[in-house]
Amino acid sequence: MRISTLKTVVFKANIDLVKHGLVIFTWGNASGIDRESGLVVIKPSGVPYESLTAEDMVVIDLNGKPVDSRLKPSSDTPTHLEIYKAFPEAGGVVHTHSTYATAWAQAGRDLPNIGTTHADYFATAIPCTRDMTEAEVNGDYEKETGTVIVERFRLDRLNPTHTPGVLVRNHGPFAWGKSPDEAVHNAAVMEQVAQMAAVAYSINPLLTMNEPLVKKHFCRKHGPNARYGQ
Repeated sequence: MRISTLKTVVFKANIDLVKHGLVIFTWGNASGIDRESGLVVIKPSGVPYESLTAEDMVVIDLNGKPVDSRLKPSSDTPTHLEIYKAFPEAGGVVHTHSTYATAWAQAGRDLPNIGTTHADYFATAIPCTRDMTEAEVNGDYEKETGTVIVERFRLDRLNPTHTPGVLVRNHGPFAWGKSPDEAVHNAAVMEQVAQMAAVAYSINPLLTMNEPLVKKHFCRKHGPNARYGQ
């Protein structure tokens, strides 16, 4: 994909975060990667969405070195880069502070897979990372945020394609997908199922999910014999 095209795609993804009610002020960012060139396009740091343009998108390499921009990249850039490096299937990454998903992250809880809406998009619970150490927080913090995300997936042997999102403890959600647009879609779904789960647990704190039903709904859309849609 041409970088000029990717800038437009990433710009739209950032605007869609506002459209779907996932961010306010400058509380979020979306990025995309061109795997052939190894270049990443991401929202500039601290620029309000209402004044954002496609030309404002920042181009960097996978080491975070600026390639083409007059603006600084998002402060969360190192986290995005760690996700791209560890999950080669990811073509886009989104970070928000959406209310319900962030509440689960601040509570330090995995978001359990207790309904078919969740199971249509995520094969498992959406994992929450561990507490970051003082050294990690005071060191290369944003990079270490990415490190603890990757660590959780490797420790639990989670497939990042089947579980395209994570909750960073005390922080908020990150989601990814094959494209920036799909990453936004997954972030929106994560927020919705986080809200559903919060309400469901308030009604029945002892609820559980039928595992065969989870598998059925996930495979119906994502399995080798997927039959959902046209």
